[in-house]
Amino acid sequence: MKMFLDCLPCSLRQALEAGRMATDRPELQEKILEDSLKILSGYKNYRCSPDMARDIHLAVKEITGISDPYESIKKRDIQSAKNVYPILVRFLQEKGNSLYWALKIAATGNIIDSAVYHSDRDIEECLEKELQKEFNICDIGILEEKLKTAKNLLVIADNAGETVFDRILAEHFKHLDITYAVRSGPIINDATVQDALASGLGDCTRVISTGCSTPGVILEETSREFMEVFNSADIVFSKGQGNFEAISDPGRPLFYLLKAKCTVIAREFGVALNEYIFKYIGI
Repeated sequence: MKMFLDCLPCSLRQALEAGRMATDRPELQEKILEDSLKILSGYKNYRCSPDMARDIHLAVKEITGISDPYESIKKRDIQSAKNVYPILVRFLQEKGNSLYWALKIAATGNIIDSAVYHSDRDIEECLEKELQKEFNICDIGILEEKLKTAKNLLVIADNAGETVFDRILAEHFKHLDITYAVRSGPIINDATVQDALASGLGDCTRVISTGCSTPGVILEETSREFMEVFNSADIVFSKGQGNFEAISDPGRPLFYLLKAKCTVIAREFGVALNEYIFKYIGI
């Protein structure tokens, strides 16, 4: 997806957020913003927002010497998601273990993404409301048809806390050989191999790295292993906004599974802000 002007102030805010997580030294935070502004001024040189975000977060790491500013946030989010895992299981059971609601649980995991909350109870209250919301776009009929012959599934992961929600979806597809692809290294709060394994996904999927560390998979930069899985998978789920921005022209059929958390993404799908999407893209 092309870069939008709306992405620029959002990227600068994220740079400041990451800088404050990595250091409490004002002079380093100032340097981070200065370098980020230089990067933003050359936004036309980047393929997409995740491409630019990588350089901004690389600057944060180099200036502060902290390789993973979001490490504690990711651990918190994974643990919080684990704490509500029984609620997710019970909810799906109450919904008759339907495919629709298994997909919806996976999409709802987006609420863990850098969420502001003070206790697990806050998450539970938010979760109860979000789980009941239905998809605005839902191409489940196409998925059901593909599942009649599919033998394997590739899930391209999003944020770390969301991995626990994806575990519910993976457990629903026990009859499929599932590959779960994550970032090759720490970037924002996106999931890495370590995060996915901490969520228990190693028990129900094969966890691999995409070979790409941008907050959204840029196919040209991925590993041969990932591309072999990507090209041969019977079904592909691309999760979250970052992956949609980076893989907007996948060259193969896939499903986007996400919550439209910014006006740009909502506009691209023709939905209202904060609505849920399960959209099939063919060739």
